[in-house]
Amino acid sequence: MKKEIICTVCPMGCRIHVEGTEDSVTSIEGYTCKRGEEYGRQEFLHPVRILTTTVKVEGREDHLLPVRSEQPVPKELVMDCMEVIRKQTVKAPVARYDVIVPDICGCGVNIVATGNIG
Repeated sequence: MKKEIICTVCPMGCRIHVEGTEDSVTSIEGYTCKRGEEYGRQEFLHPVRILTTTVKVEGREDHLLPVRSEQPVPKELVMDCMEVIRKQTVKAPVARYDVIVPDICGCGVNIVATGNIG
């Protein structure tokens, strides 16, 4: 399997070409730094994403609470996580970093508030 990955570690945006199998990298080219090489390997073998979105606030139809994942979640779970979050509502008050959804989709990552609602 071959994959071209554009590195997002720094502003250079290197085009990294990675070849390998589902569980190993056999060739990696195009990176200009060690961090780019690590990013290319990670993105090829097990891509992850920080998830940012909003949650409905109970009793406040015109207000949404911004939330995010504490850590990156596996890319293949992003849509499942969004489905769980879409069904959530919170009650005020909520403080920044309060856990809104613990261990989302069983991946060990909490969804936390990034704003306050009094």
